[in-house]
Amino acid sequence: MDTWIDCEVKGCRFPDQRLGKRLHKVLGSLSRGMGNTIPLACQDWAGTKAAYRFLDNPRVDESAILAGHFEATCSRFTAASGRVLVLHDTTELSFQRKDHGAIGRTCKTFAGRDKNGRPRIRTVCGLLMHSSLVVTEDGVPLGFAAIKFWTRKKFKGTNALKGKTNSTRIPIEMKESYRWVENVKQSTQLLGDPRRCVHIGDRESDIYELFCAAKEAGTFFLVRTCVDRLAEDGHTTVETAMKIRCVRGTHRIEVRDANGKVSHAKLKIKFGRIKVLPPIGKHKRYPALPLTVIYAYEAKAPKGRERIEWKLLTNLPVRTLRAAIEKLDWYAMRWKIEICQPYCLQSKRSYELPFRRLGTVSSAA
Repeated sequence: MDTWIDCEVKGCRFPDQRLGKRLHKVLGSLSRGMGNTIPLACQDWAGTKAAYRFLDNPRVDESAILAGHFEATCSRFTAASGRVLVLHDTTELSFQRKDHGAIGRTCKTFAGRDKNGRPRIRTVCGLLMHSSLVVTEDGVPLGFAAIKFWTRKKFKGTNALKGKTNSTRIPIEMKESYRWVENVKQSTQLLGDPRRCVHIGDRESDIYELFCAAKEAGTFFLVRTCVDRLAEDGHTTVETAMKIRCVRGTHRIEVRDANGKVSHAKLKIKFGRIKVLPPIGKHKRYPALPLTVIYAYEAKAPKGRERIEWKLLTNLPVRTLRAAIEKLDWYAMRWKIEICQPYCLQSKRSYELPFRRLGTVSSAA
């Protein structure tokens, strides 16, 4: 464990060497007491007090702590071969505080009803973390390449603009969603080999600015789309253009639902290259992009679970059915980031990948 910690903190640069030594000790204590609170992990009051002093030091921030890990991730990326997948996702860190002013708020939730039947709304106190996990095509984690923390204070007032103006006309820099663009840029720059990287995100990452940022950085992306954008000459949409495409083949998979029940599913697969246009309010700022659209869906809704319907968008070329299935496998790796968060953020819930390939592929005429 000490050897691993040495590797992870080697690249840290603190203004005082003693801070680096203290970080090493804190990580050692937390590693030996995986999942415990700081007092339990440190075992004694002296170690606990030293850990809290380190975290409260104004000369210590997340960038200083994470610098060594980012450097170690880059080294493991260089040693690996082939493409790597950069998985992006957001985590909410909730805390119980009477005064949320010092930390911030994440959202408001329904907290039951009072004795008069009126709904009670509770403000959730906490921070948000957007992270980018690097894994190999086989799903082996190499480390994080970018992590961004923020509170909702920074974007206060953005929601009010939604009722007065089209959301597509609000600059991306004023939205929380800008974190997706920032992490794509930061992780690509850190790894230093953009052609080997494929950035993967869920429907929340379906942002045109992200597509353009990937193009500028010379890297690739694969996201699950939820927006039916204008396409081709502007008189049609992606959804309409895909409807007239023929099914290119079928693919059988094994599915595990939320209750752990296993079943089989037969997916129909369509794919094609389509010219995708930017939002109307931003067509002067961003160019049209030739992108590959992949649809994988079940023809009928099965009993006991939701129908599988994936709509993926990528700037990678897809010319064969097997290439399309490869992209489905890559997107399925996105669930890795759900289980590879830092140990202190892990839930006791057991996550499962959405499906397992059965290896049966058939091409349609």
